Amino acid sequence: MPQEKVVTITTIILFACVAIVIACERIWPCRKGLPFFREGFWVDLVWYTIIQSYFLKILIFDYIIAPLSHHLDLSNIQFIKGWPVAVQVLFFLITHDLYIYLFHRFQHSSKLFWRTHEAHHSGKEIDFLAGSRSHIVEIIINQTIEFAPIILLGAAPEVIPIKALLDAIFGMFIHANVRVKLGKLRYIINTPQLHLWHHANYQEVFHANFSTKFALWDYLLGTVYDPGHPPGDKPENWGLPYDFPRDYFLQHAFSVKRFNEQSLLKYKWFEKYYNLRPRIISKIRPKKWPGSTSS
Repeated sequence: MPQEKVVTITTIILFACVAIVIACERIWPCRKGLPFFREGFWVDLVWYTIIQSYFLKILIFDYIIAPLSHHLDLSNIQFIKGWPVAVQVLFFLITHDLYIYLFHRFQHSSKLFWRTHEAHHSGKEIDFLAGSRSHIVEIIINQTIEFAPIILLGAAPEVIPIKALLDAIFGMFIHANVRVKLGKLRYIINTPQLHLWHHANYQEVFHANFSTKFALWDYLLGTVYDPGHPPGDKPENWGLPYDFPRDYFLQHAFSVKRFNEQSLLKYKWFEKYYNLRPRIISKIRPKKWPGSTSS
């Protein structure tokens, strides 16, 4: 199947999955009362999901992987080239997920690399979109290591859009505010309940539940924290134990130099920038709903 057709199909499937997950969060919420437009929603959607993803895709594929594949000849070890596409996808799905588990675990134990990951844990309210909040450096490292082998080892062109689709679906799924019961399958497939604990603001879960797609890694390597099965116990606080900037650019600056975001409001230029989006929203938001009457 031509790659362009695969990209079109996977894009349609992705948008369908987004709609399904949003509906499930409204119908079967794990935590009731979580607003759809929760704190940080627009930063996660506009800056992380749309703008950052667009530019990093160009950077990673055109300026990192393309030159790498041009200068690095691995034609002698392109052992997966003759495999069925489904087997190729499964191979990269499992191997990359194991890498993500190990690197994720390393980030939590390294003061330096924690700076590239803390933004992902900064959200106080976790939903399907929360997984998109990831530092630029973290994305560059992980997606280069993810997609470079697919190209260098001669995988079918369809593998990249299919793998990217599965990444997006699992990312939404494990962060979704949905109660899911998988029975014994939960020992293999990661669930929102398990990953919700990883985002909790509790010391005992800081070094636990590092898995992304396969919970198997946490169970096998002894890093699982799973008090919620049978259902009952669940965290009540999420985010970081310290103040973290709400602004996209300041979140990245904070990883280099610590500062107090609110203290910058004393500068007029910063105050104008910081409150620009709220002011725009307040102006375009209708004062009254159509058909409403004043009280």
